[in-house]
Amino acid sequence: MEDIDYWRLCDELTIVQAAHLIIGMIPGQMEAMSHSGSELTPRSYASYTTNLSAAQTALEKALLRGSILGSIIPRYNYDENFNKQAALDGSIDPNLSSVEVASLTNWLRVRGVNNGFFFPDKTDAPDYLDPNHPRYAPKLAAAVNAWQAVTNPGKKSPKQALEKWLREHASRFGLVDDDGNPVNQAVEDCSKVANWNSTGGAPKTPSA
Repeated sequence: MEDIDYWRLCDELTIVQAAHLIIGMIPGQMEAMSHSGSELTPRSYASYTTNLSAAQTALEKALLRGSILGSIIPRYNYDENFNKQAALDGSIDPNLSSVEVASLTNWLRVRGVNNGFFFPDKTDAPDYLDPNHPRYAPKLAAAVNAWQAVTNPGKKSPKQALEKWLREHASRFGLVDDDGNPVNQAVEDCSKVANWNSTGGAPKTPSA
């Protein structure tokens, strides 16, 4: 595995860790580079700090309003002897507060982010065909896939050819009953949506 992949083992992350992973950085990588004497160009460092600040701010606000599940640890005031005093109202400590990865991933999808570290299995398929999308609709996906697959209905009408394909692939889209048989109404609904020949009937043979 790549070094960053080991972070996939975590079910929870601190806000700082999650923000780093969102922008494609390994948590602690910047500090390690600094200690090793590696130099960053002013432009790359500015990009890093700007992107990290944006990601961290978004996570803090989302956690505070409950859009992401996790635990909130506030910042505290300290006296001159470094004794902890009262917590600062409405504050959040990004190094101690944590987010649940599953909730974070769903929040990212809703915000339109569907690639990067938290989406290792991302494909080029559009969102409405992605089973992991929070608004995935099986019937819509079935209708679209049937339309793409049935390019030549042959001697059947388009609707008949679409129904045949949908029955053969019903389990893929969950359009089956408890016994694993295609649900007729679901197949009918999807074939109507995908049918490009609204007049019905088998395709006519072109006249010479």
